[in-house]
Amino acid sequence: MEQKSSMTALVSAFSRAYHSVQNAEKVFDDYLAKDILTQSEYEQIASNMSKGINFFNPSFDGTQGEALRWIVDNQLSPSPLGRAAFAEKALENAVRIGAKQYMIFAAGYDTFAYRQPAWASKIQIFELDHPATGSDKQKRIQSVVSEKPANLHYISVDFTENNWESNLIACSEFSQIRISFCSLLGISYYLSKQTFAETINSISCIVPKGSSIVFDYPDEDTYTPKAGKRAQTQVAMAAVAKEKMLASYSYLEVERLLADNNFLIYEHLTPSEITEQYFKKYNQANPDHPIAAFDNVNYCLAVKK
Repeated sequence: MEQKSSMTALVSAFSRAYHSVQNAEKVFDDYLAKDILTQSEYEQIASNMSKGINFFNPSFDGTQGEALRWIVDNQLSPSPLGRAAFAEKALENAVRIGAKQYMIFAAGYDTFAYRQPAWASKIQIFELDHPATGSDKQKRIQSVVSEKPANLHYISVDFTENNWESNLIACSEFSQIRISFCSLLGISYYLSKQTFAETINSISCIVPKGSSIVFDYPDEDTYTPKAGKRAQTQVAMAAVAKEKMLASYSYLEVERLLADNNFLIYEHLTPSEITEQYFKKYNQANPDHPIAAFDNVNYCLAVKK
């Protein structure tokens, strides 16, 4: 998916880190995110973002610190925070009813394996990512934890070459007969519709009935004038980072894609529903700095029938 450390992945880690450090009441607490960024990286991203406030909000009037908070709360953190909270809640439920494997596709700087709660010790965790990103993440994590968790396995893949399936199956700790939970957060945007469909199909072929997939996706208005201002800004940011967004979906398209591959939608949340379920408590504690789920982005949990 990428040939080097992903800038969007680094900014996502920064947004999770900033939220965790700055707030007592958190939408999602990724308390390790700041540790996988160097201090200079954290400060550089913070500086670059705050200086770019006119790009995000031309009418903003305030200090650099206030500008940074506005950008993080409004533009950078809603998606990483909301989808992580949604996915890890669904994962816990899946493990409680029998899931034994957790596959994190395009894992980036995800830290679940290193802050895993007691219930996760029962499962095998597989982080799938491009060799360059995976290698960079592993180097960073060495300064955060003393040793790699025994139930964590790294799988080097390139999704555009469709080699992830054979690489995963080649891992001796992976089993095609164990109920699995698959996280595909932040992926649907950057793959063509065909490649994303092929990925869902490949997953369906190697996991048993009762396995789950969770993902977020941009709706059919994302790349049109109907899209919200934040969505338009996000598309522009991705293009600048040379990580162009390629696809968007209607609910019916998602439903059909999943049905074609033996998955049924178990839970589906629109932006307003995401805000109500995952941001309400934080917003009550932070009325001056509310966070709303991202424009035009939906969350989906599907189960193989």
